[in-house]
Amino acid sequence: MTATTASSGRLAGLAARFRTCQYTGLKVDAAAETLIKANAVAAVIFLAVGGLMGLLVALTRWPAVHLLPADWFYLVLTGHGANVLLFWIIFFEVAVLYFASAILLNCRLAAPKTAMLAFVLMVVGAVLANVAVLQGDSTVMFTSYPPMMARPIFYLSLILFAVGALLAVAIFFATLVIAKQEKTYEGSIPLVTFGALTAAIIAVFTLASGAIILIPTWLWSLGLVNTIDPLLYKVIWWGLGHSSQQMNVSAHVSLWYMTAALLLGAKPLSEKVSRSAFLLYILFLQLASAHHLLAEPGMTSTWKIVNTSYMMYLAVLGSMIHGLTVPGAIEAAQRRNGFTKGVFEWLRKAPWGNPAFSGMFLSLVFFGFIGGISGVVLGTEQLNVLMHNTIYVPGHFHGTVVAGTTLAFMGATYLVVPLVFQREIMFPTLAKWQPYLFGIGAAGISLFMMGAGTLGVARRHWDITFSDASIGFAYSAGAFLMMGLNGVFAVIAAIGGVVYVVVVVGSVLFGKRITGGHKLTFGLHEGGAAAVSRYGSEHTMKLPGTIVLVAIFFAAFVLYYFVNWKYLSELWLFR
Repeated sequence: MTATTASSGRLAGLAARFRTCQYTGLKVDAAAETLIKANAVAAVIFLAVGGLMGLLVALTRWPAVHLLPADWFYLVLTGHGANVLLFWIIFFEVAVLYFASAILLNCRLAAPKTAMLAFVLMVVGAVLANVAVLQGDSTVMFTSYPPMMARPIFYLSLILFAVGALLAVAIFFATLVIAKQEKTYEGSIPLVTFGALTAAIIAVFTLASGAIILIPTWLWSLGLVNTIDPLLYKVIWWGLGHSSQQMNVSAHVSLWYMTAALLLGAKPLSEKVSRSAFLLYILFLQLASAHHLLAEPGMTSTWKIVNTSYMMYLAVLGSMIHGLTVPGAIEAAQRRNGFTKGVFEWLRKAPWGNPAFSGMFLSLVFFGFIGGISGVVLGTEQLNVLMHNTIYVPGHFHGTVVAGTTLAFMGATYLVVPLVFQREIMFPTLAKWQPYLFGIGAAGISLFMMGAGTLGVARRHWDITFSDASIGFAYSAGAFLMMGLNGVFAVIAAIGGVVYVVVVVGSVLFGKRITGGHKLTFGLHEGGAAAVSRYGSEHTMKLPGTIVLVAIFFAAFVLYYFVNWKYLSELWLFR
């Protein structure tokens, strides 16, 4: 064989690794495509399991239904937290990392066999964790605070999952290096990839925190370590528990930009400003975990004040910037697309019938108005005494992780199925309604849990009537109303979740195979691929609609913030 023939053979083999997407023109590496599919499918499976458990929790907390006995309630609550806060979200985020690196940069995925090993470790860890929980002797809830002890296999399963996730993050970093070396893109990495890089950097800190505390806790459960200090555990564990949510924020904000680009051709108003906001996440956002520790006597007042004032302002600044730049980019693109009448024609004429867009925009609104504002309230030391360890806390993170992150991931799935799985979306009418059902349900869950928490309902108690207590106690009628409404909206969210699973699984398994020249039911903007995969900013223009939306947000922020100060002042009257 001549050298020329051998060289041609190698080039042919290399070319066979890729296909070109007919809608975006991006090169799709076969290994990356396989791993994106695998992680996305696993994510949906664990979402379905965790969502079912969440519905059972809500129906038990609904006083009129009160479905489960105490032991089953806490068992299901443990499984719900692990499946939806860790497994569903991190599997999906790994798929996002592979997409943002290999696909958007037209690059081959680094070490695909190692990436598959990472996936296997994550699956084994997630399955073992569910088995341990369902066996009934690892009911330690999501936080698993000592002195409660689970079976050793429970802690080992989480360690295995974390190791797999860390490997996946390493593959992402290595793919960025390959793309840079092989010059598969020009200039700086695109904004979506930059946001994914932010999520990956936070993931290293997050998963390392989990390993630092879970490994000795595992040894403790084996009897090899005598004791685990509860305060030390809480401080380090929340480096995992809360910082994982900051990883989620970086990932879902990246998907906001990606969706706006692919569907509308939207580009950031300023690349530098948006990238600076992502950097603020790395530097400060994980410090928001301090609000879980404000009632701890072991933490100094100086630490509490610093973390809930100066650092908190810097933590929220990043999300506030994205809350301006994302709708601003959408408005600029829509006005460039011809929707220039009045203040809000650009918003009225947005593709609300496209579930990718509606999921993205509802995620943006709910994350800001519900999760964001309530997070600042919880992160204020004085106001924290009103809600600490009440059901307000899960109400807040349902506003961030469910109405924010999960809804954004659901919206992005309607892009993943046709572009990566190459399947048409089945049941398009159901798909159009799904983000509204799930979004309204999730927002209701969050609002009514926060309302009940403001009235003092405990965070983790299975029976707000305290029917088996030796000393009687009764919450106000308003608290019972809030918990009943929480149950109603949990059912609505569950219906939206079921529709999502049916549409996505049905599309992946039975959807029409997309071939050349196929027109998508939910189409893309003709300039979408360039907008999402190339560095560059939107042309400046007047954005009156975005200014009005931001003004409404700040008005709501100020009003709710000072309403809580009023509640606090009423407590002072009883001193």
